[in-house]
Amino acid sequence: MSHKERMRIIDKEGAGGFALEEGTVLDSAAVEKVQETVDVSEIVAKYDKESSYRTFAGWLELLVKVICIAFSAFHLYTAAMGAYPPQIQRAAHLGFVLVLIYLLYPARATASKHKLAWYDALLALAGGTVCAYIIWNYDVIVLDAGPPTEMDFWFGCAAILLVLEATRRIVGLPITLVAVVFLLYAKFGNLIPGMLGHRGFSIERIVGHMYLTTEGLFGMPLGVSASFVFLFILFGAFLHSTGLGKFFIDLALAAAGRYVGGPAKVAVLASGFFGTISGSSVANTVSTGTFTIPLMKSVGYRGAFAGAVEAASSTGGQIMPPIMGAAAFIMAQFLGMGYAEIAKAALIPALLYYLAVGFMVHMEAKRLGLVGIPRERLPRTWLVLRQGGYLLIPILVLIWLLMQGYTPLKSAYYCIITTVLISLLANNIKAVAGASASNISETRAFIECNKLAFKDILLAMENGGRLALGVAAACACTGFVIGVVSLTGLGLKLANAILTLSAGNLALTLVLTMLASIVLGMGLPTTAKYIVLATIAAPAITQLGVPVLAAHLFILYFGILADLTPPVALAAYAAAGIARSEPNATGFMAVKLAFAGFLIPYIFCYNPGLLMIGASNMEVLFIVLTAGVGIASLSFASVGYWLRDLFIWERLLLVAAAITLITPGLITDIVGISLMAVTFALQRVFKAGPPRARKVAEAG
Repeated sequence: MSHKERMRIIDKEGAGGFALEEGTVLDSAAVEKVQETVDVSEIVAKYDKESSYRTFAGWLELLVKVICIAFSAFHLYTAAMGAYPPQIQRAAHLGFVLVLIYLLYPARATASKHKLAWYDALLALAGGTVCAYIIWNYDVIVLDAGPPTEMDFWFGCAAILLVLEATRRIVGLPITLVAVVFLLYAKFGNLIPGMLGHRGFSIERIVGHMYLTTEGLFGMPLGVSASFVFLFILFGAFLHSTGLGKFFIDLALAAAGRYVGGPAKVAVLASGFFGTISGSSVANTVSTGTFTIPLMKSVGYRGAFAGAVEAASSTGGQIMPPIMGAAAFIMAQFLGMGYAEIAKAALIPALLYYLAVGFMVHMEAKRLGLVGIPRERLPRTWLVLRQGGYLLIPILVLIWLLMQGYTPLKSAYYCIITTVLISLLANNIKAVAGASASNISETRAFIECNKLAFKDILLAMENGGRLALGVAAACACTGFVIGVVSLTGLGLKLANAILTLSAGNLALTLVLTMLASIVLGMGLPTTAKYIVLATIAAPAITQLGVPVLAAHLFILYFGILADLTPPVALAAYAAAGIARSEPNATGFMAVKLAFAGFLIPYIFCYNPGLLMIGASNMEVLFIVLTAGVGIASLSFASVGYWLRDLFIWERLLLVAAAITLITPGLITDIVGISLMAVTFALQRVFKAGPPRARKVAEAG
C-alpha cells in the first residue's frame, strides 16, 4: 500500500472518525477538530475514578467552585506567607479534601451525578469538623503527651472512617483494603506467629497514634500533599490553561512528523513534553492521545498498537523532570534531600526511557514499512516556536529556581505568578493587535482581555483544587500504612524477610521487588505504591549495597510501569478507549513497547553513575552510551526486526547482549557489543529473514 493510500484510510474503528482533508495542516486547529469528535470526559471517567464526579447546577455548583477556589487560595497564601505548623497545615488541607470529595463523589458508581444525597452533605460537614477539631485544639494536642481523651478518641475514629471511605470513592477499593489490613495488623499482631508478629496495640493507642500525631494520618505523605504537590498540581493547571499542551503537539509534529513512523514518534515526543507538566498517566494519555491515536491509525497502525504507543509514552511523564509525579516529592521527604537532586538524578533515566520507547516505535514502523507525514502537511518548527515559545518560560523559570536552591514550594509559587504574568502580557499584546484589526479602542480591548484572563485564573484555581483531591486522599490513606510501620517496626521485619527469601542475592531481590510493585499496581496509585514499597522493599535493596537514591528510584520506576501492566493498566485502557481497541491487547502491547525501558532501573542499580552518583562526567557519558546500546539491543530483539526480520537465535543473541551491557565492567561491555556486532554481520550476510516473520510483517 502506498503512503498516499495510507493517508486516505479512515479506519471504521477510529476514535470519532478521524477524517481530515488530504491537504489539511496538522496543527492545533486540527487537534481541536479531532478532539471535538471524541468524548474525552466519558473515556477519562471510565478509567480514572477522579474524573467521575458530580456536576451540579445553581447554588451547589457555585458552592463547589467557591470551595475549590478557596482551597487553591489557601495554598497560594501559605506558599507566599509561610506555612502553618504541620498539623494545622495538614488538617486544613485534609478538611478541604474531605468536604469536596463527599460533595463531588457519590458512594456508588450508579448513583446520580447531578444530585447531592443528604447523607453526603452530612459526611462533608463531618469531614470538615474532624479536621477543624485538630486546628481548634492544636495547643492542647501538642502539649498533652498522654493518651487521647474520650473526645479525641471518637473524633479520631470518625476521621479514620471518613478518610477510608473518601479514598474508596475517589481512588478505589484496593488502597482502602491495604490500609484496613495494616490497621488490623496493628491490633491483632499478637496473633501472628514468627518474625512478623508483635505484642498488639489497643484501639485507643492506634487511634491516638493515627489522629493526634504526625506519624499517621497527618504524617509525611499528607504533609507533602499539603505543600509541594498541591502547588505543582496548581502550576500544571495554570500551564494547561495557557495552551501549552497544544503547543507541545505542534512542536512534536514539526520535529518528528516527517520521519519513518512519524505519527507514532509524534506521540512519543508530545507525551514526553506534556509529561514535564503532568504527573498523571491517564491525564497525559487522554490529553495527547485524542489527537495522536487517530493520526497513527490513519497511516496504517493497528488500533491496539496506536493506543499502546500513547500509553507507553504517557506513562513516562511521571518520571520526566522537572515536575515528575507526586511520588517524587514524597521521595525527597523520605530521603531528606532536595527535590532538585531527585529531578537531576531522574533526568538521564527518563530520557533513556523515551529513547527505549522511540526505538521500539521506529523498529515497528520499519518492520511494517510505514513512512512519515508529508512535510507540507506539518507546521514549521520556527513558526511554532515563534508563536508559542513564550509558553516555555515558566518551565525554564522552574528549572532555574530549583537549580538555584529554592524550595519546591517557593519554586512552584513563583512559577504560577510567572505563568499568570506572561499569559496576561501575551493576551494584552494580542488585544492591541485585535483592536487595530477590528477598529475598536485599545482600552476596550484591554478590558475585555483582562476580564477573560481573570476568568481563566479562577478556572485554573478551580481545576487545581479538583485535580489535587485524588493525590491528597491517597496520601492521607497511606499515612495509615506509615503509622502502622512506625508503631510496630514492620518495615525492618519485612526487609529481613525479603533478604531471607532472596538469600542475599541482589538480582533476585530486585526481581522480587519489581514483581511486588507490579502486583501492587493492580489497585494502588503510584504514590501509594511508592510509599508501601519504600517502607518495605527499599531497606532490603540498600542493605545489598545499592545507593539509597537508586533503590528508591527503582521502586518508583516499577510503580509507574505498573500502570501499563494488565489486568489493571489504567493508562493502556484509557488509550484503548480512544483507539476503540481491545483493552488487554493494548495493555500487553504497551508492556512490549516499554519492555526495553524495564532494563533502565536495573542499569542504575548496578551502575549508579547513570544517576550521576559518584561518577565523573566521562564515566557518566560512558555508562549512558552503553545503556543506550543495551536498550537498542533489547528493542531489536523485542520487535524481531533490525535490518530485516530476526531469526529466533538472533533475537536470543541480542537479549544476551542487552543483559551483559547491564552488568558493569569493561569485559561485559565488550562482550555485549561483540554479540551485537555478530548479529549485525549475520543480518548483512543472510539478507533473507524467516518466511513467517515476513508474512506477518506484510499482513501488518
